[in-house]
Amino acid sequence: MTETPDESRVEGGLARSEDREADISSPAKVMRIGTMVKQLLEEVRSTELDEKGRERLAEIHRRSIEELEEGLSAELIDELERLDLPFDSQDGPPTTSELRIAQAQLVGWLEGLFHGIQTAIMAQQAMAQQLAGSGQLPPGAVVPPPGAESQSSQKSASERDDSGTGNYL
Repeated sequence: MTETPDESRVEGGLARSEDREADISSPAKVMRIGTMVKQLLEEVRSTELDEKGRERLAEIHRRSIEELEEGLSAELIDELERLDLPFDSQDGPPTTSELRIAQAQLVGWLEGLFHGIQTAIMAQQAMAQQLAGSGQLPPGAVVPPPGAESQSSQKSASERDDSGTGNYL
């Protein structure tokens, strides 16, 4: 059986989306750190930091990047390291402005990463729906029928088994 150029392109796109999705091994961890970094940036904007506060924030920034790297692919780690410039510790702790810039840069990078993930997921879902509509869905892939989610959410509480014991048998 031969593939048409459109089928090859769609299947190749699906594979590329799956590759991009594999770039993050710990998405929950990356989201938690991203939220923390964003909150820190808000705090730094509204507070004047003394020397100890700037030292502490610089350490948190460095450790946040190290923690992020544990959940990222080598390609994303390389990108992050190229963008994250170290503070010059010879002059003492970084200035508040340096910290704000570093935090804003990290928040921007993380937001770009999150948008990229969302885009990849939406593209993957669109491709899966397109393949399902044409009867070319790969083996093992399941696309829920349209409206399936809304039907299950319309069940009343009495129709659901909320006994708390779980369905193990």
